Amino acid sequence: MSQGMSSIIMIVALFAIMYFMMIRPENKRKKKAQEMRDGLKKGDTITTIGGIIGKVVSVNGDTFVIETSEDRVRMEFAKWALSSVGVQTTEQPEAEKKSKKDEVPEEPVDEIPAETEKK
Repeated sequence: MSQGMSSIIMIVALFAIMYFMMIRPENKRKKKAQEMRDGLKKGDTITTIGGIIGKVVSVNGDTFVIETSEDRVRMEFAKWALSSVGVQTTEQPEAEKKSKKDEVPEEPVDEIPAETEKK
């Protein structure tokens, strides 16, 4: 009886760990992305999932229109294509840059010198 009870407790614990490590963070991320899409307004600078950067000209139900250049090129996108509000860059956040500086760099490996030719 105690062996069966401990098996049930282990299964419940496994599901609890899986919920807190996988399902809950994914739901939070989706909720945050949906709030960003719902909060989109005229004048915001955005980046699409395809990497197109532009300024929002109008927001409709499930779409938005951006202007991408000085030539007033306008493109319409579905809201799900929004990656971020603001210009997305490949730079690391400041906290990560500082932690990288604090790390000790690895010593370079000396190469074995090539043998000189004998005359």
